[in-house]
Amino acid sequence: MIQTENLTLSFGGQTLFKDVNVKFLDGNCYGLIGPNGAGKSTFLKILSGEIEPTSGSVAVAPGKRIAILKQNQFEFDEFPVLETVLMGHKGLYHVYAERNALYAKPELSNEEGEQVGKLEIMFADMDGYSAEPNAASLLSELGIPEDLHTKKMGELEAGQKIRVLLAQALFGNPDILLLDEPTNQLDYSTVMALEKFLLAFENTVIIVSHDRHFLNKVCTHIADLDFKNIHTYVGNYDFWEKSSQLITQQKQDQHKKTTDKIKELEDFVRRFSANASKSKQATSRKKLIEKLRPDELPQSSRRAPFIQFKPSRPCGDSVLTVKDVSYALNGEPLVTNVSFTLQKGDKVAIVGPNSLSKTTLLRILAGDLPPDTGTVTWGPTITVGYFPKDNSRYFGENKSLLDWLAQYYEKSDPQHIRGLLGRMLFSGDAVMKKTSVLSGGEKARAMFSKLMMAEANALLFDEPTDHLDLESISALNNGLIAFPEIVMVISQDFELLNTVVNRVIEVTPAGMTDYHGTFEDFVGRS
Repeated sequence: MIQTENLTLSFGGQTLFKDVNVKFLDGNCYGLIGPNGAGKSTFLKILSGEIEPTSGSVAVAPGKRIAILKQNQFEFDEFPVLETVLMGHKGLYHVYAERNALYAKPELSNEEGEQVGKLEIMFADMDGYSAEPNAASLLSELGIPEDLHTKKMGELEAGQKIRVLLAQALFGNPDILLLDEPTNQLDYSTVMALEKFLLAFENTVIIVSHDRHFLNKVCTHIADLDFKNIHTYVGNYDFWEKSSQLITQQKQDQHKKTTDKIKELEDFVRRFSANASKSKQATSRKKLIEKLRPDELPQSSRRAPFIQFKPSRPCGDSVLTVKDVSYALNGEPLVTNVSFTLQKGDKVAIVGPNSLSKTTLLRILAGDLPPDTGTVTWGPTITVGYFPKDNSRYFGENKSLLDWLAQYYEKSDPQHIRGLLGRMLFSGDAVMKKTSVLSGGEKARAMFSKLMMAEANALLFDEPTDHLDLESISALNNGLIAFPEIVMVISQDFELLNTVVNRVIEVTPAGMTDYHGTFEDFVGRS
């Protein structure tokens, strides 16, 4: 068990959370949720002891070991992959490293020989002889093949490093497991392996994630960080969403009922306070008003954008024909002989183990990158809207958001542009915010505004949920469900893919497969 007492964190005159008293019990898996900037990752760092709170304390049951998913991909670049995993159990790794250092010596002194004996006993008690096989098995389950286990971390790709760091956190059966965005940059098969591990895990887990399907799958409880405090709910994300909406509505209804009663009483007092025969009743009602007057409802920091893509015209019968498209980078094939056609109503997920292959194909389809060979032919009625994975080139000039959006559609009046930005949570003076200071989530919402104004009938998205909070992801999800025309999307969000797409194209450097059906059926087909 791990718990907090009156935990408060403030910096720069801002309080992230105040007087948090919460218990995380053995055997439960908690999804720690909240809007961007609420302090979720910071809270995990306080629990792990990485940073100190302003006030309050964290108590961990005696003898309990905490493991946390590291976020710095470069921290272990000089260490072998297998050894990096073993570092997840600090006590075991200390014995392991000291033992190996002594055995590496050509000759041992009497004292060193005695130390080796002590270390062997400690190593055995910690199940150290199974450590390397267990670490290797964990790596393989997370998609790191055996031939990479002896390589240095610096030789791995970013996605592979993330898997190794995940194995490090999971290694050695920690008593308390802290995971900050564990599904980021993982393909669906690796996420499923992680789900399987966590469902069988018997100790305490606290997860920060924007993956709704993942939270629904593994969480027994939801810890909601909002109103500068944490409240826990039994159940998964969907249950929390329904419960919290019901509780909020009940509070609002009760507040309105009380406010209406006060208005009725105040009206009586105004009418009869000067009436001698009813002055006592008026005085009585004045006292009742003071008793009834409710506190202001606390303001949630949650805000959801309104995302609605409306095409200016429907697609015609001819949508898209892709024929023998190939592309290589520095001689390495990324896309090879890809051919397919799109029909009206197609909503397609582009999936595959190589993120660069997926992005390359989408860039070619968007006209952002010419193929080495092959052709891409969009129908005469089609207009394409494109959301790139890297949108930095769109924000190079330091303009206000209002001027930035206006530059793409000069015929639109400023009021219309303000309205679109308002839907994306840029209201009032926020429309004058400079593009150079926008966060990743703000840039994504600005790009959604651009796409909404374009009124395209074919929308191409490359990882649109990156940097978004759960409310924005849900809004995008609903917008794509409601969109009546063509969608092609690369995403790690299982819920979005499963509720939006009706077709899956899997692309690898060697070729492609084309599956007609839901994403869930595609995942479960083998």
